[in-house]
Amino acid sequence: MSTILEGTPDKRMALVTGRSYPELATEIADCLGTKVLETAAYDFANGEMYVRYTEPVRGADMFVLQCHSGDINKWIMEQLIMVDALKRASARTITVVAPFMGYSRQDKKHQGREPITARLVYDLFRTAGATRIMTVDLHAAQEQGFFDAPVDHLTAMPVLIDYVRGHLPLENTTIVSPDAGRIKVSEQWAAKLGGLPLAFIHKSRDITRPNHAEAHGIIGEVAGRDCVVVDDMIDTAGTICEAVRTLREGGAKSVTLVATHGLLSGPAVERLRDCGAREIVLMDTVPIPAGKRLPNMTVLSVAPLLAAGIRSVFEEGSVATLLEGLPEDMRPRNIYA
Repeated sequence: MSTILEGTPDKRMALVTGRSYPELATEIADCLGTKVLETAAYDFANGEMYVRYTEPVRGADMFVLQCHSGDINKWIMEQLIMVDALKRASARTITVVAPFMGYSRQDKKHQGREPITARLVYDLFRTAGATRIMTVDLHAAQEQGFFDAPVDHLTAMPVLIDYVRGHLPLENTTIVSPDAGRIKVSEQWAAKLGGLPLAFIHKSRDITRPNHAEAHGIIGEVAGRDCVVVDDMIDTAGTICEAVRTLREGGAKSVTLVATHGLLSGPAVERLRDCGAREIVLMDTVPIPAGKRLPNMTVLSVAPLLAAGIRSVFEEGSVATLLEGLPEDMRPRNIYA
């Protein structure tokens, strides 16, 4: 199986990956019917990194995968170096593939003298030589405007909705937004599932305390209902576990948590284990090691979605069609349940 995927006679592409999550790259390559192009990468004694590609990439459309998780600053820097190496090796196009985009929550200033770090990260990739960015479920969709080139903003919603449709009795289900900021996404969920009832949790957030929010009440009817809380990410899980507590106190029959990015930082696993959720459904946009897996946790593969996006870009097709679902030849897989 070749590492170069041939298109028309004058087009070829290759997938390369950093060291943060090579298993995902292998799965994407399998979906595409290719292999990951081998990359030599290592650290010097002082922490500096080195990258070199083992095959020519001149004139190729290159897709550079890296997951921004764990040692996030190191992996972003490694991806920047990979992009720079491709630019200097005369790649035709360079697409940064970041299933979870690091620093995406720092998209605006809450107080004076703060950075807008999300914009900084996009600028760094553009300066390094990236010609396109592909990512999944940004924290704020308007961040696409931070990058002065195309951004393919994929969504895991069709994959997650298919799972919920097949595993919950929808006639008794209410979609719940964990805060006012996610209402629009929750409305889309409710509509795509046949016009389900919608509720949201009123909460306040102290901008001086990271990863902290307080729930004050529920807008909507949840008593006796199977509630599905949808969010873009679970980080320390404090906010979403507070939502479970609030819903259970409001008489919810069951609570299922659904999120794209399972960052699961710090006390997240312990909180999720004890919160009383019926099920936790995540995508594997970042690696979820065995030590963070729970019996009631389901992780769905994001590889088919990313592979379909990469194929659409390479073949100059429509990425927008993926908003409605994946092609028949790229169906999601349940990694573990």
